[in-house]
Amino acid sequence: MPRYKLTIEYDGTPFVGWQRQANGLAVQQVLEEAAAPLGCRLNSLRGAGRTDAGVHATGQVAHLDLVKAYRTDSVRDAINARLAGHPVAIVAAEIVPPEFEARFSAKRRHYRYRIVNRRAPAALDAARVWLVKRPLDAEAMHAAARHLLGMHDFSTFRDSECQASSPIRTLDRFDVTRVGDAIDIEVSAQSFLHRQVRSMVGSVEHVGSGRWSAADLKAALDAADRRRCGQVAPAAGLYLERVDYPVNPA
Repeated sequence: MPRYKLTIEYDGTPFVGWQRQANGLAVQQVLEEAAAPLGCRLNSLRGAGRTDAGVHATGQVAHLDLVKAYRTDSVRDAINARLAGHPVAIVAAEIVPPEFEARFSAKRRHYRYRIVNRRAPAALDAARVWLVKRPLDAEAMHAAARHLLGMHDFSTFRDSECQASSPIRTLDRFDVTRVGDAIDIEVSAQSFLHRQVRSMVGSVEHVGSGRWSAADLKAALDAADRRRCGQVAPAAGLYLERVDYPVNPA
């Protein structure tokens, strides 16, 4: 059975998240249903990241096995044709070795968090950004986030329902930049804990608004205590932007 790697974008607003759930429509479900005529079996499509309800993607990656080989452009176009009505699209499809796993073969995941920092509402991007009305110091946010880089116990920024066996993670990147009213936060690591990115962004926002100092952020990290998390940023501003794999994707 040939294995295909899919690069996917979606607006997470109408979904309960990536993974199939009993309480609503998931991105995984609509993709599997769209790929079913090609021979995709239930629960056979696996993603690189289990994004939460309301989280978006411009570069989610998934793999699936089909009963026979098709041209990659035919796979892309056939699935997209059956996704009509859902804000989901296959950007690219490629054949990969059978050992390739979208989740376990990944070497690094890249997320972007978008903030609009102004008093006026975000009329065009209401469900795609976090509107923060109080003034934010993006340079202070960027400087404070240096404390988060490297290997740490990220228990403070780990959701209470996280199922990961260890809270230890290595954060490779946390950059904060401002252009006009837009503040972009780019975060990269091999893997993240459940809601880690949104928890870190919400706490760094405290620094930008002047409620916390950089030392307060470091103290919260060092405490390894979920109760010390500043806040969890809304899902609407988060995007899974890219997933990196070895040159040989297996």
